[in-house]
Amino acid sequence: MKINSHNEWDKLREIIVGNAATTACLIFSTPETVSEKTMEKAYKLAREAYPKWLLDEINEDLEELCDVLRKFGAKIYRPDSTDINKLYTTPYWSAAGNNCYNMRDLHLVVGNTVIESPSHERHRYFEATGVYDIWYEYFKEGFRWIAGPKPKLKSGYRVAYYENEKKYNKLTEDEIIFEAANTVRMGRDLLYLVSSSGNHLGAKWLQSVLGDEYVVHTTDKIYRSAHIDSTALCLRPGVVLLNGYRVSEENCPDVFDKWEKIYFHDILPFPQKMLDFQKNVRVKVYKELREVGIESNINDISSEWIGMNILSLDPHTAVVDKRQTSLIKTLEENKTTVIPINFRHSYFMGGIHCSTLDTVRDSKLESYCD
Repeated sequence: MKINSHNEWDKLREIIVGNAATTACLIFSTPETVSEKTMEKAYKLAREAYPKWLLDEINEDLEELCDVLRKFGAKIYRPDSTDINKLYTTPYWSAAGNNCYNMRDLHLVVGNTVIESPSHERHRYFEATGVYDIWYEYFKEGFRWIAGPKPKLKSGYRVAYYENEKKYNKLTEDEIIFEAANTVRMGRDLLYLVSSSGNHLGAKWLQSVLGDEYVVHTTDKIYRSAHIDSTALCLRPGVVLLNGYRVSEENCPDVFDKWEKIYFHDILPFPQKMLDFQKNVRVKVYKELREVGIESNINDISSEWIGMNILSLDPHTAVVDKRQTSLIKTLEENKTTVIPINFRHSYFMGGIHCSTLDTVRDSKLESYCD
């Protein structure tokens, strides 16, 4: 089939599901070339943060997701993460990749166009190449393939600031920087979140490549940390699921003025087992890596709201983390059939929506926000 996906809800036909096979490999960025001895120690430490039992459970859950998608009738593609962990160097820094898990983060499908986004994360510089074999397969039928300009990401491209005594990070406006997961697709309208993973210049560039047929709306009022898909998810035309902790009537983007808004508040807290593993293992690994001069994101975890990260299979069917019983009830009360699955390690890896990228839906270009 030809690539064709205009929104988040039309009937799903084909999809890419991420791969966690190489997650044990290190994520880091450093301004200098790393010695072989330091690399060896760093990889050993990083594998402590991703032990075999964790990888096994992550892959089990991905397979469960794939089983659901197959039963629904969707064709599944998986990325190639063979070389993703190898060390590479730019004129400004060195880094090594981690995995090809979060398919949504770096790829935006708009109709028959695929846009590879220029990430703010140095370790993701070549991650998109893990999907190239899939794109070349689709290219036999033809589609528009665009890659954003690679940012230099020199020192100082991300700065800290305080607002209401809370610390945030933001990107400078010196380069085009954003991740595709900063956007929500609604046919002719896209909502773009200006945050620590996308700047205003990125939105301007995205509008320029999409042209007059689309409108890129921006917001910086609902969330500041990263992506938008645990804050606003469109379920079907005119119906949006909103994170009630972050979004209110006062700051809700104007693009949803005429939409039915489902404000959800009751997300489950972190599992204690996950918190213990983070504190007793991963944070220690992070500190040891810093001692040998290597920065990593092993100390980072997603917020509890990653549990709101769902995947719509059609306008009335969604795949949801089975732990999120209140969310399941809310969706069912709002005419959505829920398919619950295990997704035990989304706090370390990313949610169901994050780990997937719909390439073909039964959709056509329409306007839903007039």
